[in-house]
Amino acid sequence: MSTPETSRYVRLRVELVLEIEDSGAVTGAALQRIAEDDDMPADERAHAEFAVQEDAAEALAYLVDPFDLVSEVPGVDLAQASWSSEHVDYDPESPDWDLGEEDDEDDKDDEGEYYEDDEDAPSVR
Repeated sequence: MSTPETSRYVRLRVELVLEIEDSGAVTGAALQRIAEDDDMPADERAHAEFAVQEDAAEALAYLVDPFDLVSEVPGVDLAQASWSSEHVDYDPESPDWDLGEEDDEDDKDDEGEYYEDDEDAPSVR
């Protein structure tokens, strides 16, 4: 439901944990993408090639593009995006990896109280 006070902009948060099973394949794909980028200046290309060869997480960041995630969604235009990748210790059994955990903070009002089920609370999901 849209009202005049509702913003047209929506922040979509996506968190992924990926297991790199073949770092050579990831690095090779990233190097190929860099080589095919005709708009990349030579000094930036050299830096990018070095970075992806040193770190598979960096290579993955060259392969994942937020525009690709939403380019086929009708009625939306990507206004801004940022993303990063990092190596993490992952334990799917640990409660620390509950992907909904961050959402709990969004369910609180300015005083830190959780929203009750009412229509004045902002939609966070």
